[in-house]
Amino acid sequence: MFSTLGIHDLPLFIAAGLLLNLTPGPDMVYIGSRTALGGFRAGLAAVLGIAAGCMMHSIAAAVGLSAILLTSAEAFFVVKMVGAAYLVYAGVQILRSATSMPVTTQTSPPATTASPTSALPQVSGIFWQGFMTNVLNPKVAIFFLAFLPQFIDMQSANKAWAFLILGVIFVFNSMFITIGFAAIVAKARGKISTTSSLAVWLNRGCGAMFLALGAKLAVTERPI
Repeated sequence: MFSTLGIHDLPLFIAAGLLLNLTPGPDMVYIGSRTALGGFRAGLAAVLGIAAGCMMHSIAAAVGLSAILLTSAEAFFVVKMVGAAYLVYAGVQILRSATSMPVTTQTSPPATTASPTSALPQVSGIFWQGFMTNVLNPKVAIFFLAFLPQFIDMQSANKAWAFLILGVIFVFNSMFITIGFAAIVAKARGKISTTSSLAVWLNRGCGAMFLALGAKLAVTERPI
């Protein structure tokens, strides 16, 4: 079936995708921080949001929208600046939530200590944050446009379907890794959640990472 769509070297594509997803990056940091502070449910929301964003890029590549970002300096600039602005906004929101998290000491009575997860956004907010940070990043769009065609016969009459199928496979496989990562962090969560100061610094690190990514994206040049 895959060959009829012009897809070739599928095992190599799957292996390469798994290796790429095993590489630590901003997505893993976001999933890890949300899981550590909000538990597995929060981590799963982050995973699903990121996966949905990646799937949108696969659809965009299939219909040719990603090619516009690659060939049009104006389109790339607009999406880049919107994405950078959102990353900075998300970073500020995460840092603000960190400042509202109580820092406890060992002598503080557990009954009067507020949970560090009380400053976290709702699960739906975590999902949309993960989704938006991916879907508004033109570098992710260009990655899909550069990576997927290597496994598609450009003479095929079904290139759009090939893009979609490879995108689904990539996202599906990535979720095995990211959900597993969230589960591991959730198991270790007890040590983090019982020390509010550590949770605060973890949240601050995630917020600072988003600010840095936003600044980096703002000065990124369009690939030639």
